[in-house]
Amino acid sequence: MFSSPGAIAFEIGPLVIRWYGILMATSIVVGLWLAYRQAKREGLPADDIIACGQWAILAGLVGARLYEVAFNWDYYGRYPSKIIAVWEGGLAIHGGLIVGPLVGAWLAYRWKLPVLRGLDVAAPSIALGQAIGRWGNFFNEEAFGQPTDLPWKLYISPLHRPLGLGQYEYFHPTFLYESIWNLVVFGLLVGWLRPRLAGRPGALFFCYVGLYSVGRFAIEALRLDSFWLGAYRVPQLASMLGMIVAVAGVAWANRRASSIATS
Repeated sequence: MFSSPGAIAFEIGPLVIRWYGILMATSIVVGLWLAYRQAKREGLPADDIIACGQWAILAGLVGARLYEVAFNWDYYGRYPSKIIAVWEGGLAIHGGLIVGPLVGAWLAYRWKLPVLRGLDVAAPSIALGQAIGRWGNFFNEEAFGQPTDLPWKLYISPLHRPLGLGQYEYFHPTFLYESIWNLVVFGLLVGWLRPRLAGRPGALFFCYVGLYSVGRFAIEALRLDSFWLGAYRVPQLASMLGMIVAVAGVAWANRRASSIATS
């Protein structure tokens, strides 16, 4: 059993520093550093790629927040001042994964950078950043799953328990499951897939999309805070779409590489 020590890391006068913000900043810095090193190693224009990545991250954060707000409008419509309160949590990763890479790819195209190779450089950084950032949910006591008595159960304080489940103290730490899965994805991308997909630009990025989607689909089934569209969980629908995009994308990258090699 483990439990959050609280959302606030420390205070300096009126300034409140939250663990969520610290972890988000850490994930961004580590991800950019990793991508810069890989771009340099591959002989790519690392400074320009990182500049694209910075704009993509900013766009991804906006997309993640808009996604969250759109599917929780019942709450944000009543409390519009909370829309900008990202330090309290509430970033839906699927919104970020849609907007961020699209903006990054568009900028890379405009700046005449190698779009697909840039996406491949970014993929492991995204996975590692997600693994780090998910711990912000732990400190905020959010993104947990159904009640459980498993040895690694997560204690949730009464204030953060869902309606109707106030009698339960322990829940699945689904944030932890996703963090571990993202670390596994990172390891697969860097240690196994990258050397095997060399010469097929874009394939590594699409593998990331597929692997993340598989894990998220499974983990989402345990969560209590899913967005719903009728009888379906929106994140699972998005994950299914991600798997389809991944399979089609890898096939396209393979065909593209083969046609270039034979031309």
